[in-house]
This record gives sequence, structure tokens and C-alpha cells, in this order.
Amino acid sequence: MNIKKIGLTALAGALVSVSANAAELSVTGGASLGFSGEEKTNKGNGWTMNDSIVFKGSAEMDNGFVVSTSFKIDESDQPGGGVMDNRALTIDMGDAGTLTFYGQSGSSNISLMDDTTPTAGEEAWDDVSGATAHAYGPTGDDTFFYQNSSLIDGVTIGLDYIPSDGQTQIESSMAATIKYTGIDGLTIGAGIGEDNGEGPADADDVTAFNVTYAMDAITVGFSSYEVDSNAASSDTTLTAMGISYAVSDDLSVSLNSAETEIEGSEDQEALGISASLTMGSMTLSANHNSVENVGGTDGKDRSGYALGLSFAF
Repeated sequence: MNIKKIGLTALAGALVSVSANAAELSVTGGASLGFSGEEKTNKGNGWTMNDSIVFKGSAEMDNGFVVSTSFKIDESDQPGGGVMDNRALTIDMGDAGTLTFYGQSGSSNISLMDDTTPTAGEEAWDDVSGATAHAYGPTGDDTFFYQNSSLIDGVTIGLDYIPSDGQTQIESSMAATIKYTGIDGLTIGAGIGEDNGEGPADADDVTAFNVTYAMDAITVGFSSYEVDSNAASSDTTLTAMGISYAVSDDLSVSLNSAETEIEGSEDQEALGISASLTMGSMTLSANHNSVENVGGTDGKDRSGYALGLSFAF
């Protein structure tokens, strides 16, 4: 209920004075070319491409709030030929925090905590079909996302509210996170949340904890993400560790491991190696991941790899 009040208060305050002193418009974009493959799997043509253009407009209201909106044109993410993606409205209320409403393909504070270990590429279980990955269940459409880093120095709080739609989101879901960055190089985060999307019989309670520490060119990290489900044999616990090394300002390499305990199944274990090289607006990346007991199936071991070349403009 508190998140509802925050959202309504922010919207009411922003709409008191609707005239803007000045507006800013920007357009950014990117394109990428990739190739991926996987052991013991026929993936067909491994070549893929992606491209997107992001439009953003913002203006400062008479009451000092800054209101912005953005959306992305990205046909590859949309089924049935749709091209509009990542639509969002953001209200920056200064010391009162920032409220974002995602009309489509939004994120949340707690979903960003599933694995925060430092990596030069992807998470250790990526690029392997059927590997169990952690993701916060509620949909990212028509959701609220709030952050405030003004209450205590070095502390950022986050609140998520996913309203019920009576269909895919049977009941509303909420989550809260806190992040501490008050010591140079150190980041500590924790979060709790609920996923009521499929109703009480399948509701999930989520807890997350992570810590990363950067010292010169080396960054190390640890993440824990636990899902306690009302559904039978659906509890999972992810424990991940990683280390990255910045060889230079342009080149980084990393080593990541992740173990997922799956109720009633074998533990899934993943190991990944990644590297990325940045040259101006161009980034070349590569990673190789090996997963044992894929999806909790004993003896189902696979590896996958990916190469990518991306451009920002």
C-alpha cells in the first residue's frame, strides 16, 4: 500500500504545475552482430543481429520535478512484428526520489539483484539451453519502480509494485531493496519480495543478498538469490561468485561460477569465462559457459559459447 501512495502522491504533485520551462529531446541507438553455439544441441544458424533506437524527451516542471519519457524501437524483441519496446515515464522528484512507471518491458529493483557478480560478458549459465536461471516472476508491463538515495548518505532504497491484472498477474506483488555504497569500492545490497502473479498456490517469496568490492583493476563479488515457493518442488537457491580483471582501460576478463540448488533435483553447477574489448563506440565480446546437471537433471552436462560485436551511436 505504501508504494501505491508514493506513486499517487508523485503523480499528483507533478500534475499540479504542468507547464515546462524547457524540453530536451534525444535519440540514441545501437546495433550488434553475434554468433553462438552449443554442445549436443542443433541450434541451426548461429548468426543473429540486433538493432535499436531509443527516443527520450524530458522537461522540468514549474514545481521543480523533471518528467521524462522514453521508448525503444526494437523489432527483434517483439512478437508478431511489434516494434515499440521499453516504454517508460519517469518523475524525478529531487530529494523525494525517482518514480518510474513502465508501460512495457520494465525492470525492478529486486530482479536486478539475481546475480551481481562482476563479469566482462554474461552470467555463467547463459548460452546453454534449459539451464535454470533466476528471474523475478512478475511481468514488467504497467509496473512501478521507485528509488531514493537522498535519505542517508551512501544508501539507496528501492521499492517495486506490480499491480494485479486478474489474469497473468493474479494478485499484486511488492518488493523492497537497500544498497550501501558508503565505502570506496564496496557495494552491499539486500532485498525481499513477493511474486503473487499465479495466485496463492504458486506464490513465491524472494530474498537476495550481494556484495562486490573493487580494488584497483580487480573486482570480486558474491551473490545469493533464494526463491521459496508454495508450489511443490519449486524452491531454488542461487549462489554465485565472480572475479573480473581490467587488463587495460579497454580490455576486461572475468571468471564466474554459479550453483543453483533445485528442490527435489540435482544441483546445477555453472562455470563461465568472459572477455570484452572496447574500441571507441565498438565492443567485441566473447564468453564460454559450461553447465553440469542442466535444469537439475543428473548427468545432463552441456557447454555453450557466444561471440558479439556491438556498436553504439
